[in-house]
Amino acid sequence: MVFRRIIKNKTMKNKFKYVLILAFLSFNLIAQKNNKSMDNNLTLATFGNGCFWCTEAIFQRLKGVEKVIPGYTGGEVKNPTYKEVCNGTTGHAEAIQITYDPQIISFRELLDVFFYTHDPTTLNRQGADIGTQYRSAIFYHNENQRKDAENIIKQLETENVYDDKIVTEVTKFDVYYLAENYHKDYYNNNKNQGYCRAVINPKLDKFVKKYHSKIK
Repeated sequence: MVFRRIIKNKTMKNKFKYVLILAFLSFNLIAQKNNKSMDNNLTLATFGNGCFWCTEAIFQRLKGVEKVIPGYTGGEVKNPTYKEVCNGTTGHAEAIQITYDPQIISFRELLDVFFYTHDPTTLNRQGADIGTQYRSAIFYHNENQRKDAENIIKQLETENVYDDKIVTEVTKFDVYYLAENYHKDYYNNNKNQGYCRAVINPKLDKFVKKYHSKIK
């Protein structure tokens, strides 16, 4: 009898463990499905519009933007370094890759900010930053993004918003190389640095004044 009770208790314990394992696996599957569903709601946008220290600081402050990652794209050299890109020999632009929720902010709204916060008429230059790595560029991820980019450029030119011709290139996205870690959150971590105070602060002030209702 004692032996049978032991066997019965062990069997019940094993059944209980089995139920717990099934419940745990089911919970994980639901969680993974929910996370995947959340990820599916997010979209990528990739821009080149000058120094990525500036552009990261601007776009990461917008509602609906989940993250902004500085990097390099549009060139031929694999795994470029910051030094190589700055030499202007890689073909890459300093860029930002934006992960955003289109239910909160649209690609068209991101384009509005893109054109407002840099000069799209200066070829391979933004202020004192000169070189092909500082070119104005939209790297579209799908046909809708391409059409939106081309349409807004036509609209801006029709309305004569700028004195000079827009030179922003609209190019299909290919591959994105992450910038070195010290570039991430550069402005937030170096607000007292000279470039941040002289260049980024005025850009942010101008941006906040116009888009204050869209700031996080």
